[in-house]
Amino acid sequence: MNKSQVKVIGALKREGKFASAQTLYQSLRKSGESTGLATVYRTLQKAAAENTVDVLRTDDGEALYRLCETGHHHHLVCSSCGKTVEVEGSAVEKWAINMAKENGFRAVKHVVELFGTCDRC
Repeated sequence: MNKSQVKVIGALKREGKFASAQTLYQSLRKSGESTGLATVYRTLQKAAAENTVDVLRTDDGEALYRLCETGHHHHLVCSSCGKTVEVEGSAVEKWAINMAKENGFRAVKHVVELFGTCDRC
């Protein structure tokens, strides 16, 4: 990982929650870093491909990123405040495997995000 990529991942870690590439870019700029927006996007996309960050899509399609501390998991997200909880989905995992087998697919990946309103909102 080069110096700019380390700075992007550091900014994401400091954010501590899901953040957009634009938010991270602005944070880096405010702290005096000269990392470009294209570098931020490339770093986040690479980290997502390596499963080191979680990616969440908003209703308008914007990608939000957060450092991934665990293996494969799903999210329960508050549509109001953005609170996010990592949840297990063993039933989803079994269903995905069965659907793939029944239809002759292999190496299937899936994304499950659950949206609702948290108890605070």
